Amino acid sequence: MKFFSVMYQTSNSKGQELLAQRMVKYALKLGHEAWLITSVYHDGEEVVPPRIVDLSEKSFVIFKEDPKVKIPTIRVSSARTTWPPRRIFFREFINILRRIDSDLGIDFIVTHSTLWNGPEEVSRWILWKRLVESIGEPVKKTVYAHMSHYQPPDPTRYSPSERAFRMAWNTTTFPSIFRAADLIICLTDIEGREMVSMGASRDKIFLFPGGLDDDEASLIDNADPNLIREKFRIPEDKLIVAYLGTVEVRKNPLAVVRVARRLRDLRDVVFVIAGKPGDQWESVIREARGLDNIVLTGELPTELKASLIKASYINIIMSRLEAFGLTQLEFMYGGVPVITSASYGQKWLIRDGVDGIHVRGPEDIDGAAKAVRELVLNPSKRDEMSRNARERAKNFLMSKLMKELLDKASRILEMKR
Repeated sequence: MKFFSVMYQTSNSKGQELLAQRMVKYALKLGHEAWLITSVYHDGEEVVPPRIVDLSEKSFVIFKEDPKVKIPTIRVSSARTTWPPRRIFFREFINILRRIDSDLGIDFIVTHSTLWNGPEEVSRWILWKRLVESIGEPVKKTVYAHMSHYQPPDPTRYSPSERAFRMAWNTTTFPSIFRAADLIICLTDIEGREMVSMGASRDKIFLFPGGLDDDEASLIDNADPNLIREKFRIPEDKLIVAYLGTVEVRKNPLAVVRVARRLRDLRDVVFVIAGKPGDQWESVIREARGLDNIVLTGELPTELKASLIKASYINIIMSRLEAFGLTQLEFMYGGVPVITSASYGQKWLIRDGVDGIHVRGPEDIDGAAKAVRELVLNPSKRDEMSRNARERAKNFLMSKLMKELLDKASRILEMKR
């Protein structure tokens, strides 16, 4: 099978981008041909000058091994947008798809995310192929799946204008995607029900919970927990409560700082806030000043990230919105219970009282402080949650999930043929 995963940019840290990339990685490992179709951008920075791609014969360039993500990648003519924010659009994408299909053949294509034109253009291309076939012309058969990584237009998360844009996209674009797609890939049952409520057929819903990279899992298994302690001078007798993720408003690490402030009396606990500086970095630095139970690390290399997971007693995430939470899945695989705001998909991933503790939203500082204190003072409860978390995470390895998805797509492709 020739498999293509479509995402608006690449990244080494963002969940949606990582999952799109890992799909290609594991399709290759399972013996298929596979490519990532993406823009010229990696975390918002140019990998290839847009002008070079725009002036190329086919409006795309192919890397057998992309310089940023080390997988076969097709970088297409594209541009950053000012609206909607944080998005990138592809130029002439239907024509690009036709050329790729002609040159390589597209058996199975998965689009990722919302609020950009990739999914909309692929759905139009698929519907065009069906119409061509309906009037008697031969066409190559293609299976199409869409994976939204859906996040509701929450008024507490988005400005009124961005919320309205999201609502408009949902009501105008989803119908064409639902009509064209053979599968709607959902991270959780919660997302699946949301897709059905917006018009998707129940029999098209395909559950794909997360996708823990097997190689990342192996790194966690073999990590040395002392590396992170030695690097940041954290004594061995300190229990680590870890936040790992971009230091941004959406992820809300500032709430973790405030939890740490409430728990200064727990002298055997240290809070580690690790991740790439974002739009909440300065606020976190300011509020953490003077607190001797907080360590700020900045972005960690892979080895230290695995060491932090292995060394942690608890993972804490007070996010305002999460489609799923790949980082929480990594901690769970490492046997680390999660205290979570239980935002959207996390409500499904982390079972309250089983793998971790749900608090009452991203501003429930008191609830989170109480949960940390409870697990610190009751290690047997923490250890039981640790075992449960690891067993749950083992079911969500990328190799297993991708085999199930590709087997499903193969059966659909055979039916189409």
